[in-house]
Amino acid sequence: MKREKDQKRRRKPITESSLRNAALRYLEQYASGSENLRRVLLRRVAKARMQNDDADANDDTDADRAPDAEAWIDTIIERFQCTGVLDDAAFAEAQVQTLHRRGVSAKGARYRLSAKGVGSDDIDAALGSLESLGENDKSAACNYARRRRIGPWRRANRKDNRDRDLAALGRQGFTYQIARLVIDSPDVGSLEIDEDQT
Repeated sequence: MKREKDQKRRRKPITESSLRNAALRYLEQYASGSENLRRVLLRRVAKARMQNDDADANDDTDADRAPDAEAWIDTIIERFQCTGVLDDAAFAEAQVQTLHRRGVSAKGARYRLSAKGVGSDDIDAALGSLESLGENDKSAACNYARRRRIGPWRRANRKDNRDRDLAALGRQGFTYQIARLVIDSPDVGSLEIDEDQT
């Protein structure tokens, strides 16, 4: 009985201030780019419309506001960009650095950021700033290998697990040459010496 009442309960109508508050709550919890925030807010509006349609098909109070929601979202995002709350370039740079530390290749970082709606210019700039710091796919592969304890970080059975370790780096988007360089390295020290020389 209670479940039926909960299902029939209407959500509060979507207003510009409720969307702005939802956007601020989302940004307090998660780093986001403009396009990703737009997607989040659009999903929220779509969900509210579906629930209100299910609750009462004859009531069109929200149907009158339906065209305004997208305009409100555009206004909110534009305002956040002007005030600096949303900065796609800074978001891309922070994400690229985080992904690099986790051991994600440049190719993998590009894919993940483009899936989040970050523009290719911002992605290129972020990857370029990472390379200007001397970081490259080889150091990211070392980060991944260190984190997963594969290759020279593996304590036992290195030769038996060589193909598995190469495949793990391949799945992360690293080229065969980089994967082989990291996995076939005799020890961790030689990798760090190689990194200093490049």
